[in-house]
Amino acid sequence: MKQVFVYTTDYCPYCTKAKNLLKNKGVAFEEVDVSGDQEARIALVKKSGGRKTVPQIFIGDMHVGGFDDLDALNKADGLDKLLD
Repeated sequence: MKQVFVYTTDYCPYCTKAKNLLKNKGVAFEEVDVSGDQEARIALVKKSGGRKTVPQIFIGDMHVGGFDDLDALNKADGLDKLLD
C-alpha cells in the first residue's frame, strides 16, 4: 500500500472527515498537523500547488486534494485502485 499523508489543523471538521474515511477503510496514514506552524504551512502550499486549505491529502506522489476530492474518489471506486 502506498504511503498516505494528510495535512491537517486541529480545528478543521473536514480534516476529521478525511481521517475518518481513511480509518474506516483501514488505510494507515501519517498526519501532519500544520496548526500554528508557518513553515509547515508554506511547505504545504508549495507541495499542493498553491492550495492553502486543509485537509490536503497525498497518496504516494499524487496530490489527491481535500476531503471533497477524497470522498469523490472513494465514491467513484478510485481510492482503492490508487492505494494499491
